[in-house]
Amino acid sequence: MISFVLNGQTVQVSAAPDTPLLWVIRDHLKLKGSKFGCGMGLCGACSMLVDGDSTRTCVLPLAAVAGRNVTTIEGIGNPDMLSTLQSAWVEASVPQCGYCQSGQLVSATALLSKNSNPSDEEIDNAMSGNICRCGTYPKIKNAIKQAAMDLQKGGGRLQAVAYFDPATSNSEL
Repeated sequence: MISFVLNGQTVQVSAAPDTPLLWVIRDHLKLKGSKFGCGMGLCGACSMLVDGDSTRTCVLPLAAVAGRNVTTIEGIGNPDMLSTLQSAWVEASVPQCGYCQSGQLVSATALLSKNSNPSDEEIDNAMSGNICRCGTYPKIKNAIKQAAMDLQKGGGRLQAVAYFDPATSNSEL
């Protein structure tokens, strides 16, 4: 059994230690928001926060998160309670096909948690490696800037959901 904190709750998982975290989250814990993209940690679709850092989970073994904090897109917000960043995403009409969005949002959340007023260059660096097939990069940058302004004014939170129960959810954000 490997134990870690998932979206604010301690979970224990019985799976091979070398199983990629993405598959543990999707198959064992039934949280489907994080997506499989390339399987090599290159596209960012599988990104989750591990101790606050955006991390590619398709190549991260379960054993690497033992005792650590993992936050999925479901732990950032859900359709009933969006984070400030998710709200900015909607306002900017960022999603097109939507496949990359959970990974994009996770990386943007990690950026804004460390830097509440990022420059264009800092946004580009933080979002580097998150691939959007639809090419919505300018909208993504605008949404991040808007969320940063809203957060600086005290008008929101990076994580709208303090706790998300993986046992009772099958949300696909």
